[in-house]
Amino acid sequence: MITNTELEYKGNLYPNSIVEFKHDSDKFYFTSGNGVILEITVLRNSAIRFRYATEEVFQPDFSYAISPDASRGYNKLESKETKTEYLIITSKIKVLVDKKTMRTQISDLEGNIINEDELGFHWEENYEFGGNSVKMSKITQSAESFYGMGDKATHSNLKGKRVSNWVTDSYAYSKDQDPLYKAIPFYIGLHNNIAYGIFFDNTFRTNFDFAHERRNITSFWADGGEMNYYFFYGPEMSKVVSDYTDLTGTPEMPPLWALGFHQSKWSYFPESNVKKIAAKFRSLKIPCDAIYLDIDYMDGFRCFTWDKKKFPDPKAMIQDLYKDGFKTVVM
Repeated sequence: MITNTELEYKGNLYPNSIVEFKHDSDKFYFTSGNGVILEITVLRNSAIRFRYATEEVFQPDFSYAISPDASRGYNKLESKETKTEYLIITSKIKVLVDKKTMRTQISDLEGNIINEDELGFHWEENYEFGGNSVKMSKITQSAESFYGMGDKATHSNLKGKRVSNWVTDSYAYSKDQDPLYKAIPFYIGLHNNIAYGIFFDNTFRTNFDFAHERRNITSFWADGGEMNYYFFYGPEMSKVVSDYTDLTGTPEMPPLWALGFHQSKWSYFPESNVKKIAAKFRSLKIPCDAIYLDIDYMDGFRCFTWDKKKFPDPKAMIQDLYKDGFKTVVM
């Protein structure tokens, strides 16, 4: 049972006691007295989806992030109800939902806590963009470390950091500058030799606080959309990553030439200079499989255009480079 100090919630700030419970195959629905529905879906023995609706209405269930080929299925699934909580049990983990607060706690079958809500789900009206901002807060476990989030110009252990996902062109960025080029709202928590992962599937601007504002609290939130996240249990970090990539999909194997030697700089032009550089590689017998053209090949720096003065016949140039063993990659 969750043993945090009980909090008196007021108004619609936080979900409160559960007034209705429904179970349909691998989905479990919990409705609170203030109109929040928690949908828990068991995807696999160690992969669980948590999805919250406000005012008892879910948004259309669609995501660009989820692979249609993601694995589904489990070899054990049962639920139990006690006086104070609901339990969902698989062959790997136990999910506890507290009746009074709708907070959740995930543990292994031996009872070791993996991840648990602090206040849990919170929402409030977003006066700037409309709709609701949605937030989830978790308890940071003893000596817990955090990894992931893609391109972040900071320490690999994100504990004590706050980062954002808002894709932007950050040329010549500096240490701790954020956000950068990619938005990957996925992190791995590691404590007591237990690894787990959380993927926050939300397309709005998202933020993650890894015990930065409060040293024992980790939270993530978005300017809009749903509180919709996936939990993956290891206990090995490699298992967490494999389960996450199974859900979101893995890249296809690249062609063999893409794993070879590439020549790139800002920038090669005109066309005669590109051919001269390629010829020099061959004359010096320096291995090279691809040559890159940066923005100077464009007409006025517009994508999908060619500067006809610098590159009068790009098709012929690319064909000539190909005959000499070069692939051409354009910015």
